[in-house]
Amino acid sequence: MGFGGISPWSLLIILFIILLLFGTKRLRNMGGDLGGAFKSFKKSMKDGEETENNKDAADVESTKVTHNKIADGDVIDVEVTKKETTDTSNKS
Repeated sequence: MGFGGISPWSLLIILFIILLLFGTKRLRNMGGDLGGAFKSFKKSMKDGEETENNKDAADVESTKVTHNKIADGDVIDVEVTKKETTDTSNKS
């Protein structure tokens, strides 16, 4: 038994027919193109992860609080423990 119920002899016959149809040069070119596509995909995935990591590091540094405001405009979750009252009336 081979792959999915196909015997090894059947696989060899199918391989032989593919070689006859496409030829070795064309199959070699297709293999090279496929390998290049995998290499390019792998490189872009690696570059994407590096870019994402750099972006996360930049986001952490860009969310610094200055003068009770956040540089990015993000919301800060706070809890009020004591309410301050301000006197708005003029006592002059």
